[in-house]
Amino acid sequence: MTSSEHLALHGPTLTLRIPTLADAPALFGLASDPEVTRWFSWGPYTDETQARAYLERLPGQRRRGEQLDLVQQHREHGIIGITGLSEFSMRDRRALVGTWFGREFWGSGANTESKALICHLGFDLLGLERITSVANVENARSRRALEKAGFVHEGVLRGWHRHGDRQLDVAIVSILRPEWEAMTTRHLDYTVEGEPPAAFVVER
Repeated sequence: MTSSEHLALHGPTLTLRIPTLADAPALFGLASDPEVTRWFSWGPYTDETQARAYLERLPGQRRRGEQLDLVQQHREHGIIGITGLSEFSMRDRRALVGTWFGREFWGSGANTESKALICHLGFDLLGLERITSVANVENARSRRALEKAGFVHEGVLRGWHRHGDRQLDVAIVSILRPEWEAMTTRHLDYTVEGEPPAAFVVER
């Protein structure tokens, strides 16, 4: 990988890093669970080639500044999911975060650390002012996890998410730079290897 393709954020128990094709088997294993992908626009995976196809399109999305997905790797358990930023508005300095975990890691506390690392990336390294997330209104578990991580509920977007042949409502939550700066999780022991791709960095 070139230097612009090397990025890893290390927290107390998790590392968020640029994915590689070698991650396909682990991601297939996690995302072949229908409960994991229940609220997604894709999945569940039925073949490892689907995980590979996802990984193969990521480099182009990074070069174009469209999506910055990262593997979530636990120090003891290995790969446990994906998180990333998309729907960037560089003028408004905002992006959308999406995250999923294998079912074994639901409620494990990994989401709080993962969101702290994403906030460190988005606010401290990329220069964003707002990070948004959404969750299906029926997905109470996801909403609770987002709010526990410091995101503030703002309302409901009607018919926002296309799911199969239906338009579903989603709850929208967000965190702003001043809120992140006041959080205790901002001061966790983070280390960063490499640099974020230049296409995602706000011009100061």
